[in-house]
Amino acid sequence: MAKLVLIFLGPPGVGKGTQATKLAADLKLPHISTGDIFRDHLKRDTELGRKAKEYMNAGRLVPDELTVSLVMDRIGKPDCKAGYILDGFPRNVKQGEALETALKQRDERVTAALNFDAPRQVVVDRIAGRARKEGRVDDTPATVTKRLEVYDAETGPLTPWYKARGVLHEFDAQGTIEDIYEELKSVVKRLKAE
Repeated sequence: MAKLVLIFLGPPGVGKGTQATKLAADLKLPHISTGDIFRDHLKRDTELGRKAKEYMNAGRLVPDELTVSLVMDRIGKPDCKAGYILDGFPRNVKQGEALETALKQRDERVTAALNFDAPRQVVVDRIAGRARKEGRVDDTPATVTKRLEVYDAETGPLTPWYKARGVLHEFDAQGTIEDIYEELKSVVKRLKAE
């Protein structure tokens, strides 16, 4: 079996992080998010971390090239030898293209892009419930709407982009965590057998 490279896609609040965490534990693969990578580099005060910090301190997004460099550095670590799960990366088609190019240089490829989706009202209701339960003040209806608009504009185009590459698998994220996870495990089992 080739290295398992899985990308988790889906709007905020759809449950992809929950599914990625469960799958990573079952497969004993690293669950990698760009936020965790940024925090690690900032904590270790690396050169890449210092560059990222300049943008973050200015309230700007870390540029695609730097984000890709940070991700490629992370997936080059020994714990990623058998594969890994990327959650929240790539965030746009440009990052997807850069990842594809960088992986090709390593003689690797994306095994699957796993897209989780649900009707917008379901997502908004879920985030509102999470905000109440966890006391999160950043999950107001206005900020949720804005995050979903940004997702649609920037990350949404990755779905047809990965579909055109023949690696997209879509999941209806309206069900229970357990039902969605069973469907996810079934897809991954088939991928591992290929």
